[in-house]
Amino acid sequence: MSLNRRTFLGRSAAAGAGVAAAGAGAAPAAAAEPGQGGGGGGPRRSKRYSFTVMGTTDLHGNVFNWDYFTDREFDDKDHNDVGLAKISTLVERVRAEKGRCNTLLIDAGDTIQGTQLSYYYAKVDPITARRGPVHPMARAMNAIGYDAAALGNHEFNYGIPVLRAFQEQCDFPLLGANALDAKTLRPAFPPYSMHRLRTPHGSDVRVAVLGLTNPGIAIWDKLNVSGRMVFPGLVEQAAKWVPRLRSMGADVVLVSAHSGSSGTSSYGDQLPHVENAAALVAEQVPDIDAILVGHAHQEIAEHVVVNRRTGRPVVLSEPLKWGQRLTLFDIEVVRERGRWQVERVGARVLNSNTVEEDRAITRLLGREHRKVVAYVNQVIGTSVSAMTTAEAPWRDAPVIDLINHVQAETVRAALSGGEHADLPVLSQASCFSRTAAIPAGEVTIRDAAGLYVFENTLEARLMTGAQLRDYLEYSARYYVRTPADAPVDPAALTNASGIPDYNYDAVSGLVYDIDIARPEGSRITGLSFEGRPVAPEQRFVLAVNNYRASGGGNFPHVARAPQLWANSEEIRNTIISWVKAAGTVDPADFASVGWRLTREGEPVFG
Repeated sequence: MSLNRRTFLGRSAAAGAGVAAAGAGAAPAAAAEPGQGGGGGGPRRSKRYSFTVMGTTDLHGNVFNWDYFTDREFDDKDHNDVGLAKISTLVERVRAEKGRCNTLLIDAGDTIQGTQLSYYYAKVDPITARRGPVHPMARAMNAIGYDAAALGNHEFNYGIPVLRAFQEQCDFPLLGANALDAKTLRPAFPPYSMHRLRTPHGSDVRVAVLGLTNPGIAIWDKLNVSGRMVFPGLVEQAAKWVPRLRSMGADVVLVSAHSGSSGTSSYGDQLPHVENAAALVAEQVPDIDAILVGHAHQEIAEHVVVNRRTGRPVVLSEPLKWGQRLTLFDIEVVRERGRWQVERVGARVLNSNTVEEDRAITRLLGREHRKVVAYVNQVIGTSVSAMTTAEAPWRDAPVIDLINHVQAETVRAALSGGEHADLPVLSQASCFSRTAAIPAGEVTIRDAAGLYVFENTLEARLMTGAQLRDYLEYSARYYVRTPADAPVDPAALTNASGIPDYNYDAVSGLVYDIDIARPEGSRITGLSFEGRPVAPEQRFVLAVNNYRASGGGNFPHVARAPQLWANSEEIRNTIISWVKAAGTVDPADFASVGWRLTREGEPVFG
C-alpha cells in the first residue's frame, strides 16, 4: 500500500498549529541551568519539555465491560474490568491533566479477535460485505483518538481481507515493520508513524513509533498468510528501521511490539525468530527510548533493559490485556546542540477498574452491543445435565469429551470412503476457560461458543503410537511434580513452569494414566487403545486444531505429521452446528474417563 503523509505524520502533526497555544500552556516551564550565562547577564535557561505516551495492548475485541459468554458484566477473581469504554475514561483524564497536545495514544496489537462482539462483525455481519458495517473496534478507537497501533498475530485470524477492511476503517495507521509482502519483501503495512508535538519553545519534538508484530503468524495463521506475507524477526527489523527513523529526524523512538519480553518461544525450532523478543530488541538495538510490550498478557508497569552497545536504559511496559490497564510513558526531553535529547523515561500503569465507562463510547456502540447480545442468546438445543470446565484441568471432564466427540465425528465423516477411513480417530482438546459451562435445559450459542473461545479450525493428522506417547508426555509437563505422600492442592497442581491451560491437551480415544509423582518425560502409563497396549508403529488419525497442527505450543511431531484433511470452519461453529443438529446433548452419549492423574498407580482424585 502507499505510505501517505497522514500515515507518517499522524494525528498530532495534523493538529499542528491548532494546538500550539494549548501546548505552551500545558508544558512545564523551562528550568534554569546553573553556571551558564545568557543575554542580559542572567543565567541561560535550558529548553525542556515533557509529554506522555499512553498505551494499550491485547484489547481482543473488548469495548464494553461485558462478558458475552456469561451474558453479564465482566468480573474475575482480581475484580478487573475490561474494555475500551473504560480506557477512554482514563485517556481523557490523562489528557485533561497533561494537555491533549502533550500526549499520544498507541496500541500493541491483537485488536479484532477475542469476543463475540468482534467475531460477529468478522463473520456474522462482516465488515467485508458490500456496504458492510464499520468494525466496533475501529469506531471506538477512532472516537478515542488513537495515533497508531501495531499489528498483533490475531489480526490475521479472519484472513487478510478482513484485516484490510479494518485497516481502511481506522483513522490511524496499523504498523508492522516485519510484516512483508512475500514476493517483494517490502512492508505490507506502514512500518512506522511519525508524530510532531508542539513545544512552547518554537521547535517541535518528533516522535517515531515503530510497529513490530509476531513472527509466529507464519505458523499460527499459515493458511491465511502462506505465499502472501512473511514475518522476519523483530530484532533484525528494528535494527534496520531505528537508524532510519533517527536519520529522518526522530527525537524520540518508541517501539510498539506485539511480542512478550521473556525471550522464549512456543514454536520451538520451527522458526529462527524469537516469539517474545521485546527485551532482546531493547538490549540489542541502539537508540530506542521505550517499548510498549504486548502478546504475553502480563502486567509490567516498568521494566528497564540496558542496551548492550550504548549502555542507555530502555523502558518497557505491558498493560496486561483486554483494556484492564493503561500504560503511561512519561518522557522528558531537553534541547541540546540544536535538537531534542531524551533526558528521562518513566512508566506506570493505570487500572481501568478505578473508573466508570465513558458513556460517549457506550452510546456510540450500544446498538452493536445489543445485536450481539441477542445473537449469542439464541437457543440452539437442550442439555440433559449441566457440565462445566471447573475441574477439567485435572479430571477427564464430560464437557471436554463433548468437544472431542464433535471433532472426532467430524473427521470420521470427512475421511469416510477414503484411504484412511479404517484408521481409528482420536481427538485433542484443551480447557480454554475454567468457567465455561453447558447448563441443564436450554443451550444457547454463547454456552456452546464459551467452550471454544478461539477461532481455531479443525485438521486431521496421521500419527503413530510412539509419536502420540511423546505428545502426551509433552502435554503432561503441565502438572507440578508431586510425591506420592505429599498433599495435593488442585489450585497449585497445574501450570507448571507457566504452561497455560490452553497448552495442556487431553486426547480422547485412548486410555492412559499420568503419574504426577514421576519426572517429566516418564509420566504416561498404561497407554492403551480398545483394551490393548498401543504399539509404537500403530497408526492413528488425530483430530487437532490448526493452532496445534501449525506448531502452536511446540508439541512434538504433530506439525510435521501428514495432513489428511483440513476444514475452514471454526471448531466453535462446528460445535454449535452439532448441538443444533442433535437437539439434545446427553453426556451418556460421549462422556467417559479416558485419562486420570495417578501417583504410583493410585488415583489422585478417586
